[in-house]
Amino acid sequence: MAHADSEIQIGAQGRIVIPAHLRKALRFKPGDRLVARQVGESLVLERREAIEKRLQDRFRHIPREVSLVDELLAERRDEVAREEQDP
Repeated sequence: MAHADSEIQIGAQGRIVIPAHLRKALRFKPGDRLVARQVGESLVLERREAIEKRLQDRFRHIPREVSLVDELLAERRDEVAREEQDP
């Protein structure tokens, strides 16, 4: 996949135009919605589906029958119990 650098200008009301060659390469269409987030000094624009896939991949190793919420609550209860024992 080739990466082409393009300089863009921030317009009125903070608007930016994604250059045509990037829109084509990324298959962006009018009306597509992107999620914007700051990473250090950079602005990252991503499709929500890409974020969801990345999160699913990150937690794929966890069996479906395991509840991370239950594990977190149990850990927190243990911490509270230890804090109560060691004033």
